Amino acid sequence: MQLSDHLALENIAVDLPPVSKHKLLRQLADMSAQQTGIEAGVIAKALLARENLGSTGIGRGIAIPHALIEGLPKSLAIVARLARPIDFEAVDDIPVDIVVLLLSPAAGHGQNLNILSCIARQLRHDHTVAAIRAAHTADEIFVLLT
Repeated sequence: MQLSDHLALENIAVDLPPVSKHKLLRQLADMSAQQTGIEAGVIAKALLARENLGSTGIGRGIAIPHALIEGLPKSLAIVARLARPIDFEAVDDIPVDIVVLLLSPAAGHGQNLNILSCIARQLRHDHTVAAIRAAHTADEIFVLLT
């Protein structure tokens, strides 16, 4: 399984203005709603509910918010590189500037775990993370992740 199966170039945002964690999740829900046709409020509620279980900030300035969504036909990934890091209550307390959102069908829980694992594998390499931070365009980030 490849991240490129779920990530399109138009789903990469570069230098998003910094906002709070909850506002960012709502922005990403809005972006997701445009792609999926599912109400942004439904997506935001699912993301916030998952985040309330524990931060999806995995460390090193990276967060992977994710949720299972009823009625979603296939998984969707959105990548956001923030203009400045924000507090995400990450496990290492380092503010986050790279966010990879994953939405998956509620019926496909196993697929969700496989995609999360794929994302984590790609972001475990310091050189990949540094290159994402140094990238000037969505195209550059897309090439790095696919």
